[in-house]
Amino acid sequence: MVTASTNSITAGGDGAAVPLYGFQKRWFADRSRFKIGKMARQIGKSWGVALEVVDDAMATAQDWVLLSAGERQSKELMQKVKTHCEAYALAASSIVEEQFSVNDVRYTLLIITLPNGARIMGLPANPDTARGFSANVVLDEFAFHKDSDRIWKALFPTIARGYKIRIVSTPQGMGNRFHQLFTGDNRWSKHEVDIYQAVADGVPHNIEELKEGIDDDEAWQQEFEVQFIDEASAWLTYEMIAACQSDQVPAEIEYGDLTDFVMERIKQSIKGRLFVGFDISRRHDLSVVDLEDHVGDVFWNRGTILLPHVRLTEQKQMLWQIMAELNSERACIDSTGMGLSIGEDTVDKFGGYAAEQVEFTLKAKHDMAVRTRHIFEDRLCRIAVCRKLRDDLHSVKKTTTAAGNVRFDAERTKEGHADRFWAKSLAFMASDSGAEKCSITSLTGGGRSRECVEEIKVAG
Repeated sequence: MVTASTNSITAGGDGAAVPLYGFQKRWFADRSRFKIGKMARQIGKSWGVALEVVDDAMATAQDWVLLSAGERQSKELMQKVKTHCEAYALAASSIVEEQFSVNDVRYTLLIITLPNGARIMGLPANPDTARGFSANVVLDEFAFHKDSDRIWKALFPTIARGYKIRIVSTPQGMGNRFHQLFTGDNRWSKHEVDIYQAVADGVPHNIEELKEGIDDDEAWQQEFEVQFIDEASAWLTYEMIAACQSDQVPAEIEYGDLTDFVMERIKQSIKGRLFVGFDISRRHDLSVVDLEDHVGDVFWNRGTILLPHVRLTEQKQMLWQIMAELNSERACIDSTGMGLSIGEDTVDKFGGYAAEQVEFTLKAKHDMAVRTRHIFEDRLCRIAVCRKLRDDLHSVKKTTTAAGNVRFDAERTKEGHADRFWAKSLAFMASDSGAEKCSITSLTGGGRSRECVEEIKVAG
């Protein structure tokens, strides 16, 4: 079907060359039944995976199912499949969408049918969609799949029938199924490609610029050096975060993009009680507004608004507009330092129940962090599929000082200082839901104590 050269593979009858990096060529040439790749971000791993799928489907006339972490990722992977079909000069390379439902949840199945009848199908992965297909399987970015253990168990009967399986992902902590398969199962043909190997294989990245840009040692080690990072100190594990991700949650909104049209769209999406969390900064970190729609037992994020280096007067006016136009029930406002005046003015305007000032003492941060963890553990929130949000939520660490004080904090990077985590925690606090009841520091409203508590001791 193909002719391999040093840096490309010639596909199809017209002799079109598909350029490949060294690691992509090694992946393509390896036709082991069980194959797994631990690979760095942004190097083209999905491109090589898609090429092998097209080539194998043409050669064998067997179907392939490509399971991705979400609907957006599924569409992106299928677009790569379509590009390779075009390189093979295949007439039938258009993507057809079909809708189907499982347990009252609707999914979009993307299908490319080849001239020999083989189908390549892409869809979001979960235990329900993983069942029912007799085909070869690709698990794309498997470490980021929700319920990866249950997905694997649902797939296993299919795999046992003799089909091929391909797993490729960047690491995301330890203990998930991807980590277990890569480190503990010797049946697999394993491919490991960190950023250094990728550049040596021809990927045109500047390593120093990448490292400086990410500005986070742990993220660099995990996403570019492909190390499995111990999550022992992470307050929210990657597994907890992934379990709450949903394609139905909108992407983050920059302050300059908060138009009347966007506000109306947010308003129309609200189905329950709206709670607002506002983490305030001016110079170094992000200010973040988090909008949580409490529908039944579940918090649906209807908007995360980022305000980098925005004047405090503009931040206050935006908060007031959101509270008034979206009819929020309650807002909790970071009133530590420069947020004090915004909190005071907002309480004066909306009243002590609709707006509450919260000072970030150790006791207050403990209460918020515990509440937030309970909500994530019980899968009672829905968040966007977003790397920056995921890394922000995961960045908070619980540490204990030599004096026995418990702290919840994160390293300050160019992406912020866990600002999204604290904005979300403030919104959850505004609902007073999921809390481990304990007194906290608060300046106004809500019947909470005005007593200033400066530390919390580990029991015993």
